[in-house]
Amino acid sequence: MSGTRLLFLARHGETDWNTDGRWQGQTDVPLNERGRAQARALAEALRNDGIASVVSSDLARARMTAEIVARELGVAPVHLDAGLREQGFGCFEGLTKSECEARFPDAWARYLADSRCTPPGGESHADLVSRMRASVHRIAESLPGPALVVVHGGAMRALVSEQLGSIATPASPAWSSSGIPNGGILRLGLTSDRIVSVTQLR
Repeated sequence: MSGTRLLFLARHGETDWNTDGRWQGQTDVPLNERGRAQARALAEALRNDGIASVVSSDLARARMTAEIVARELGVAPVHLDAGLREQGFGCFEGLTKSECEARFPDAWARYLADSRCTPPGGESHADLVSRMRASVHRIAESLPGPALVVVHGGAMRALVSEQLGSIATPASPAWSSSGIPNGGILRLGLTSDRIVSVTQLR
């Protein structure tokens, strides 16, 4: 990759598990009606940014979001990349915060203290960051840009934490005011070996 490439990173639309406050991880949960509306709003927000390619995690909530955006923007096909999946949250998946605390109090306490502490059966933070970086750089190098990459909140936080610092997680009281919302967008500048800029657009 020569010079700096531009890439837009977006979080998928809402699911019923988002509404219920359930950890999704790599469990395959589809968009709900509000999530589909958020995907259409995402397309409108990006309409004047010249999106040339659309890439998505292969999980349904991201893929459905990407397909709606691509259709609205007239960009096809949607490229799927399993390396863009959400972090696997092991024993937390399918549970609410209160259920995690009740069933796995020690693991929950460790996660609250440091969100890089993976729950039992989950994917390590280091592995998540490694595969996300590899996928994002591969996309920037191989597809026409700027590309839109539709992913997941935890994966987005992990990828850009070095640039933006700590971003609130769903377990944090700050999540509602400073987390990454469904349909949220980050604009990234990338060189061949690193992310050089991150701007949160919505």
